[in-house]
Amino acid sequence: MELPYCLVDAFTDRPFAGNPAAVVLLTAPREPAWMLSIAREMNLSETAFVIPRGAGEYDLRWFTSAIEVPLCGHATLATAHVLWSEARMETAPRLRFHTLSGALEARRDGDWIELDLPAIPAEEREVSDALSAALGALPIRAGKSDQDWLAEFASEAEVRALHPDLAAVRAFGGQGVIATARSSDDRYDFVSRYFAPAVGVDEDPVTGAAHCTLAPWWSARFGRARLVGFQASRRGGIVRVEHRGDRVSVAGRAVSIANGLLRV
Repeated sequence: MELPYCLVDAFTDRPFAGNPAAVVLLTAPREPAWMLSIAREMNLSETAFVIPRGAGEYDLRWFTSAIEVPLCGHATLATAHVLWSEARMETAPRLRFHTLSGALEARRDGDWIELDLPAIPAEEREVSDALSAALGALPIRAGKSDQDWLAEFASEAEVRALHPDLAAVRAFGGQGVIATARSSDDRYDFVSRYFAPAVGVDEDPVTGAAHCTLAPWWSARFGRARLVGFQASRRGGIVRVEHRGDRVSVAGRAVSIANGLLRV
């Protein structure tokens, strides 16, 4: 038996930037252990597994090389891109994905794909010595969401210069730590980096799910809902966000890199 898969760079309009994801096109459900084995073989931050329900509706699951995760933005973006552009399976302008985080929608906006995701707000917390030590720098504010810690810094330069103690970051619990600051570049409102060694991703190149926390955090500080973020990893990527109460619009572009067949 052979199953098609695609490699996609998400949150970028050029190859070998943004965040790579594998998208495996299934015809029927598979065991979680099998999906985890495939994700380990792909050895990317996330691999998506998508099963059609019919009429633009799909089941979607995401795995790192270590665990299944409840939400992944870049692999959802990659999946929508594959269904519309590569597999040529869909002509509908909207897709609906059934996931561990509920129903998520994707819609086309020119060469951008806009995802409707749940907001994951962070409550402001005291900046602890442990957080500063783990990141190797002193944040000016800290927050905690249901999934991640957030550390806001005084400058973009501080975020870009971080060399965190990944063992200490892992010990914090949750999925990871988001580091962020206002952007010094007029093209963007804020920058971020995301460290998630607890789920097998030391630094994620561009993280859609982290922007479900960054959108409400920065929306409150800028006093407006629509913002543009740049994730300042080595690969880098642009993310447009709009905070809509308990939902967040996360938009980006995607580029196909390779197609293949899994022999199973």
